[in-house]
Amino acid sequence: MCAALADNRGMNAPLKIGILEGDDIGHEIVPAAVAVAKAAAARHGVAIEWRPLPIGRRALDTHGATLPRETLDTLPTLDGWILGPIGHRAYPKRPEAINPHPILRKRFDLFANVRPTRSYPGLGCLHDDIDLIIVRENNEGFQPDRNMFMGSGEFRPTEDMTLSMRVITRRASYRVAKAALDLARRRRKHMTYVHKDTVFKLGCGMFVEECRRAAAEYPDVRVDDVIVDTFAMRLVRDPQSFDVVVTTNMFGDILSDEAAGLVGGLGMAPGLCIGEGRIAMAQATHGSAPDIAGRGIANPYAMIESTRMLLEWLGHDRGIAEAVAAAEAMSQATTAALADPAARTGDIRGTGNTATFTEAIVRGIEAR
Repeated sequence: MCAALADNRGMNAPLKIGILEGDDIGHEIVPAAVAVAKAAAARHGVAIEWRPLPIGRRALDTHGATLPRETLDTLPTLDGWILGPIGHRAYPKRPEAINPHPILRKRFDLFANVRPTRSYPGLGCLHDDIDLIIVRENNEGFQPDRNMFMGSGEFRPTEDMTLSMRVITRRASYRVAKAALDLARRRRKHMTYVHKDTVFKLGCGMFVEECRRAAAEYPDVRVDDVIVDTFAMRLVRDPQSFDVVVTTNMFGDILSDEAAGLVGGLGMAPGLCIGEGRIAMAQATHGSAPDIAGRGIANPYAMIESTRMLLEWLGHDRGIAEAVAAAEAMSQATTAALADPAARTGDIRGTGNTATFTEAIVRGIEAR
């Protein structure tokens, strides 16, 4: 199957990847990520058709909605897309000014949010040799904008009471555990599931049951579990003891931000949203940082690395060895650029800016 796909791709259609810049610093870091990916694709002979699409506040101003119909209709025709940070908290209170995140994740069933954390020398990391991945369930849990088919999982029956519902299903728990186990099998063969079944005996209890059920299918992977508050402490004390970690939506959201703090901050926090289909979404963990937008100082690492993950994922999924090689070239050139204080941005102890970091990576790719 993969070989046939590789042959077909090589002779015919290029990969189709959408460019959705988002808001604020998205208009700076997404073009940076695309420039790096284009350099790697050209170096390794990967044909890519890039499709810019409107989204976010600019789309509201130009197309009347933050998630225009044109964009929604085009996305299913693509192999994947790069989504920049969305500053939805600053959107006007209008029906057409929606947060696109939960809609994209639900519509395309992107149930696993893969968030790597890696330490590099010289950046002010709290530990050396950190290399772990948190796999966060993406479409249920406590998040009220995505845990119901209709309506919201958060409501206020009286003026003085608010209720928030957490949704945990066997299907979602099992398949996100499988996604984590698949990753662990390709890495150091160690998966940890994080929960709080000592308190949430039914909700986290079901998640634990499904993690154990999935683990039984991977006898070659060492599987253990940690209570979430203990994990939060151990993530600070001994992050090197973890490889692939899987957990529920809100736990994963919080813990991956904590992990980013160990290695230089949210500018070092990439992510890839995947599902059971053949579409993936590159999406960095951090927000849109309106306070520094337009100043050319935003760290593009997380967006570049998210795009690299997308290219690598597409290469493996489509059987395109050149795409995997291009992703590896991006990785090596990024690591080299991070070693140069004059290239990297100020948030990670550098004297450079968005442009110098991007240019250093592109030069590294072209010199290979």
